[in-house]
Amino acid sequence: MTGIATRNMEAPHETRQFHGHGHLDVVTLGDFTLGRAVFEPGWRWSNDVKPLAGTDSCQTAHSGICLSGHMTVRMDDGSEAQMGPGDVVTIAPGHDAWVDGDEECVFLDTGIAAYAMPA
Repeated sequence: MTGIATRNMEAPHETRQFHGHGHLDVVTLGDFTLGRAVFEPGWRWSNDVKPLAGTDSCQTAHSGICLSGHMTVRMDDGSEAQMGPGDVVTIAPGHDAWVDGDEECVFLDTGIAAYAMPA
């Protein structure tokens, strides 16, 4: 890689709408992709992204930081974890997730090149 590439998240290359509760703003610079997901209250992967992905659970590996709000992630094996503001997380493929409470959850994610794309 040479030089510098920049793009402001307020002017993303792409915005992917979730089925009902939120969206994902995507910026791609070379081989690096960053997403800012806005998960609105009521968002749940199995309701809002599963129809786009066409898989039984989310098969994307995520790594990022929660900026605001709260979310619960349940792995296919039944284990669960919660995240909130300031939490840095990695999430393996094979999970469902949902927003906790009535505040939107905003999450910066590096694992989204193919996330919320039609199967």
